[in-house]
Amino acid sequence: MSNEYPWALSMHQIESCNCSHGCGCQFSGFPDSKDGSCEAILGFKIIKGHYQDLDLTGLKMVFVAMWPKAIHQGNGKGALFIDNAANEAQVTALATIMSGQAGGMPVEAIAATFTEFEGPILCDIEMDPQDHTSTVSIAGILEMGQAPLINPVTGEENRVHISYPEGGFMWNDGFIGKTSALKINRGSLAFDYQDTFAAKAISNWPNA
Repeated sequence: MSNEYPWALSMHQIESCNCSHGCGCQFSGFPDSKDGSCEAILGFKIIKGHYQDLDLTGLKMVFVAMWPKAIHQGNGKGALFIDNAANEAQVTALATIMSGQAGGMPVEAIAATFTEFEGPILCDIEMDPQDHTSTVSIAGILEMGQAPLINPVTGEENRVHISYPEGGFMWNDGFIGKTSALKINRGSLAFDYQDTFAAKAISNWPNA
């Protein structure tokens, strides 16, 4: 299927939020966190990507968001961090894509849910995408770590996937784990969780 938009990104997507291990949003569209909020960090490493004729392959970015209720209910605040390895044109391209200005799902829908947003913020991003042990960090600002789910009876790892045979909102098949760390401290963006939902997937945007 041809892409009608001027961009395409195939990415390692590392995400964690404050939902329980299954994440209610994946099934019913509503968070199952303790207070009904959605607070999340998503790390992206571009496997292959472009904006118009500009190559974006290999770049990293981190998206942080806090919604008081479900994502689609809006009133969110967030920030976009882009790695210092990106040049000025690449930063502009990624910011244009992630703000929904270039069209395409899921970014077009997500961008409409924010009332406060900061970025792009340039910084050094450390990222290691692994199926069950991914890590993302920005020194002095945020940290995210993932760990496998453990069977409490056998002590062995539980290899769990969430799959969308007809295509998901952000990805089609995710390795599911739990957070070993999920925290940020930057102005009004502040939270700190452990043992909540984590997923690692390959995302291909814009969605068909």
